[in-house]
Amino acid sequence: MNYSYKGKILISTPDISGDIFSRSVVLIVDHNENGAFGLILNKKNNNISSRLFKIFGFTIDVYEGGPVENDKIFFICKSEKVTENYTELTDEFYLSEDVENLVAAILDKRLAVSDIKVFSGYSGWAAQQLENEIHRKMWTVVDVYHLDYTTPNDQSLWKKIMQNLGGEYLLWANSPEDVSMN
Repeated sequence: MNYSYKGKILISTPDISGDIFSRSVVLIVDHNENGAFGLILNKKNNNISSRLFKIFGFTIDVYEGGPVENDKIFFICKSEKVTENYTELTDEFYLSEDVENLVAAILDKRLAVSDIKVFSGYSGWAAQQLENEIHRKMWTVVDVYHLDYTTPNDQSLWKKIMQNLGGEYLLWANSPEDVSMN
């Protein structure tokens, strides 16, 4: 493997499948010869979000990180580090699975809810799987600068990035969710 997609954004190309990756925006957190690990930034899980509201009494949106290990919780944070267990994503953002310390920091008001994004599960690829999917044009690899990973996002993020790419992507951005209806 001579190229890593770590830190890149993957934009799914429209398809009829309608699975979790349909119209998704994925941040690649890690990518090496053994495979890739990423989180879907724009698929909110309203069911889990409302259950957490009942537990905590304040709103915490939970996003589908991907179809793998949905019982695992991941946090992307943009603030000073409130845990020693983290992976640096950029100068501004880090990733952690340290639920105990991050929830304590939120309750103690050392960490604002607006400075985190919570994910259930993750997106994973075996060795060479991501490269093959990109080669088959299932994904478009994009450098998106100044994207706030903690911003609440829905399908408008996918559409906005597609529109910014222009050309044929502009057609996809304006296509109906079910492309067979087009």
